[in-house]
Amino acid sequence: MDNYARFMNAEADALAAVKDADRKHVFHSWSAQELIDPLAVAGAEGSYFWDYQGNRFLDFSSALVYTNIGYQHPKVTAAIQEQAAKLCTVAPGFAVDVRSEAARLIAERTPGDLDKIFFTNAGAEAVENAVRMARLHTGRPKVLSAYRSYHGATSTAINLTGDARRFGNDSATAGVVHFWGPFAYRSPFYAANPAEECERALRHLEDTIVFEGPQSIAAIILETVGGAPGVLVHPDGYLAGVRALCDRFGIVFVLDEIMVGFGRTGTWFASEHWDVTPDLICFAKGVTSGYLPLGGVAISAAIAETFARRPYPGGLTYSGHVLACAAAVATIGVMEEEGIVEQSARTGAELLGPGLRALAERHPSVGEVRGLGTFWALELVRSKETREPLVPYNASGAENAPMAEFGAACKKGGLWPLTAGNRIHIAPPCNISPQDVAKGLEILDEALSVADAHTA
Repeated sequence: MDNYARFMNAEADALAAVKDADRKHVFHSWSAQELIDPLAVAGAEGSYFWDYQGNRFLDFSSALVYTNIGYQHPKVTAAIQEQAAKLCTVAPGFAVDVRSEAARLIAERTPGDLDKIFFTNAGAEAVENAVRMARLHTGRPKVLSAYRSYHGATSTAINLTGDARRFGNDSATAGVVHFWGPFAYRSPFYAANPAEECERALRHLEDTIVFEGPQSIAAIILETVGGAPGVLVHPDGYLAGVRALCDRFGIVFVLDEIMVGFGRTGTWFASEHWDVTPDLICFAKGVTSGYLPLGGVAISAAIAETFARRPYPGGLTYSGHVLACAAAVATIGVMEEEGIVEQSARTGAELLGPGLRALAERHPSVGEVRGLGTFWALELVRSKETREPLVPYNASGAENAPMAEFGAACKKGGLWPLTAGNRIHIAPPCNISPQDVAKGLEILDEALSVADAHTA
């Protein structure tokens, strides 16, 4: 048996072992366990990952929108290894050099006076603690969030979430009130243009505050750019308007930057696009490029002062885990040294934006293109005139067949897509090369012909 045959046999054995163990012992999220067949991933590097059969995929999803510097960056993997040799873990109550440095680097990049960092293990925990801080700071129970939103899968976070994943978890006891945010393409306010959409959305939010009782509302939480709901970029003036309403009624303004922080939209934090400073920022994902789990809350001076002499009643065993903090320090360093935030902005303005708009002109299934930096979405429709979605809201099974066929065509072409509802989200690593952008757009161009076949 030659070396290649031995290699292929070994890979086949490894694949069988991985798949068998996965089927027997791994319980996957958001899934009916017997109806899924997860791809077994053998390795990854840069903007690509591959399976045990040698199929290589250009990752236009950045895993779950977090490999902002790509897979296996050598400087970050080396930093994790060096920290592991020095100190793998220590309780969160101690002061540790790498934890302090991670907090300092994050605080330097947050807007305004958000200079205190509470570390969590992930984004949902960041949301949970931000809401707790807001309620304790104000002494009020309610929190307002948008219907088109996703804030995580823990108890409070899933109740805050507006999309359909909330349905199976909604207890209706979490003190959450949902409202409609702006979405000009599918306006809930019958607006004729983005400026009108902004004005009417703010009026609706003000009415919601008034009729819920401002004195009962602790916080308003918004994704700075709506991620899971469809890369929803707020119209100019909206976030500033929400900031003004919060100031007027004494409400804490929380921005969820879990998906869009750390370069994803071409700035360190997406709020920079509109020069808006919230009271709390939730972050995770890109802070370590997902190499190790880390999230947190950046806290304003006023809210930090609430807990200066009053204990904060919350904590986590692994808060500020030193290995994760080492990954954060190295990731932020790489992003600075290699100009990755600026590269994300250029990629969006010069390559992805123009390239995706060109696809929209060629394909009847593309109703709208929207995004910033390396974070975009194509809204797929049956008709550009009626804007009927390619598949219904929360579709599954046969109803979702057009999107399933489109996703399969992407994978067949070597592109790993991130599909959600009737959309494909385009979120490659922030440092993707121009050549790989062009390759991804070419594969998308071919795959969209499958979606076009379902148009009127």
